[in-house]
Amino acid sequence: MNLEIDHKHTWLHSINPSLKLMVMIGLFLFLLFVHYLNWLMYLTMFAFLLLWSFSGYSKKLVLLLVLPFFLVFLSTASSMIMFGKGETTWFTWGVIQVTEESFYRGVHIGLRAFVFADLGLLFALTTRPVLLFYSLMQQLRLKPKYAYSFMAGLRLIPIMLEEFNTIGNALKVRGIREQKGIKHQIHKIQAYSIPLLAQSIRRAHRIAVAMETKRFVGDGERTYFYKVGFSKFDAYFIGSIILMILVSYYLSIDLPIFPTGDVRYGN
Repeated sequence: MNLEIDHKHTWLHSINPSLKLMVMIGLFLFLLFVHYLNWLMYLTMFAFLLLWSFSGYSKKLVLLLVLPFFLVFLSTASSMIMFGKGETTWFTWGVIQVTEESFYRGVHIGLRAFVFADLGLLFALTTRPVLLFYSLMQQLRLKPKYAYSFMAGLRLIPIMLEEFNTIGNALKVRGIREQKGIKHQIHKIQAYSIPLLAQSIRRAHRIAVAMETKRFVGDGERTYFYKVGFSKFDAYFIGSIILMILVSYYLSIDLPIFPTGDVRYGN
């Protein structure tokens, strides 16, 4: 089963995966301490622009992938907007009370969730899992037995999906999928789960034996099929992140979108 989606190779694909992971984690931690709404708004816009322009995937697919995160933004923001605290009341209806302060805090929380999703999606779309694990082994000294185990697990996902479809077609031929009622639903779950579980146990045992035979459990020096190193694109990536933070900060001061500063309660 082929799960690959056609895309272009951009400079973000050439970044060292371990470096990209560390920078993303650092950026996530930094965003947790950004309490200025305008600053976070510009950071979100630049993060989306980075995803939109350099992910390498079609604009239609990017919008399709971002749409669920936009719904998360709405749901996260609305919960704070309608039930938050504040002094300047805009709207009241029963238990719902929308204030100026709660509105800004709600938008702030929603933007934080949205920018996290944007950056996570950017990392997922521009990073090959195989190169990530090779980089973790070579740059961050992750033990090969863990890295290769994760890679084997990723390779098994398409195989399990294909087996799931095969079992579904077999059940359809036998007429089980068209049957109704709770009893038949329970029987259908058993018909799927038992073969999949049995095949997974056999396959996991064969992989474990093969890895032990090839001495993947050892901690000695190994050679690698892929050599992952550093390049000029790593410096470009770090520079772009720093530039994004600085430009967003100065734009939030010179061209504020919202008439507010620190949105924390009591400030």
